[in-house]
Amino acid sequence: MESAERREREMLLYEETEDDNVSPTDLSELLKEGTKESHDLAENTQFVKDFLKGRIKEELFKLATVALYFTYSALEEEMDRNKDNPVFAALYFPLELHRKEALIKDLQYFYGEDWEEKIQCSEATQQYVDRIHHVGQNEPELLVAHAYTRYMGDLSGGQVLKKVAQRALKLPSTEEGIQFYVFGNISNAQQFKQLYRARMNALDLDKTTKERIVDEANRAFRFNMQVFDELDKIGKSLAEAQDGGLPVHDGKGDLRKCPYYADKLGKAGPSCPYHSTVALAKQPLVQLMLAACVAVLAGAAAWYMM
Repeated sequence: MESAERREREMLLYEETEDDNVSPTDLSELLKEGTKESHDLAENTQFVKDFLKGRIKEELFKLATVALYFTYSALEEEMDRNKDNPVFAALYFPLELHRKEALIKDLQYFYGEDWEEKIQCSEATQQYVDRIHHVGQNEPELLVAHAYTRYMGDLSGGQVLKKVAQRALKLPSTEEGIQFYVFGNISNAQQFKQLYRARMNALDLDKTTKERIVDEANRAFRFNMQVFDELDKIGKSLAEAQDGGLPVHDGKGDLRKCPYYADKLGKAGPSCPYHSTVALAKQPLVQLMLAACVAVLAGAAAWYMM
């Protein structure tokens, strides 16, 4: 394990020499240039645009936090697995970067101590998670792409999202609910990012492997965009449900699969609209009214078929 003092000295060194040492063939430059389009596309998804404008509901922010929890759990599991692997070891900064424990604190804040019983990995997030596990176990040299995409973004634009979320959701000034964005062991984000890029550039990788890493980084952006699109659709469903539109839950399987009502389990509050409708239909008076309607429709159908 490296000492904190050594890392501090290394960060200062790279801050002073970075501009002189940068090369177009460095992995950090290849990633920066090779993911520009994907980065722009991700920033222009509806979910991100609404988020940046402060138009985000607490329910949707909670679901986004759930997605991050499953994503970082997978990523950090694979990083731990490859912490001594030469293709990744130089980028292993668990003390500074790992987010799983911070996300657990956020989930406890939003869902309570029994948060694990109230969340479920969404379809889009699961696809992202599966890819991370595949990479970590079969192509660990590509793990760099996923770590770069997530952590460098968290230390950059993520800090903007932190302020927006805190203001829009009226979260405590003590940063409960946004611990994910708090990097308590990084005193200077800019210096740390420079150190991280320098470590990436020092990895012993050939041209083909660097190209594969850039491709994988673009793939990581696509996974993130799929999660954003999924959240945007859920957000629209929430609006419909709250406005008296179609129910969110289709009644199939566990109630926890209903994305909006997952956090309602164990709390006093509305149940899933589907189950409420079914329960209402079991009332004798309602059944009598339904039977009358069916009889009228049957009579009309018989008349039409004559």
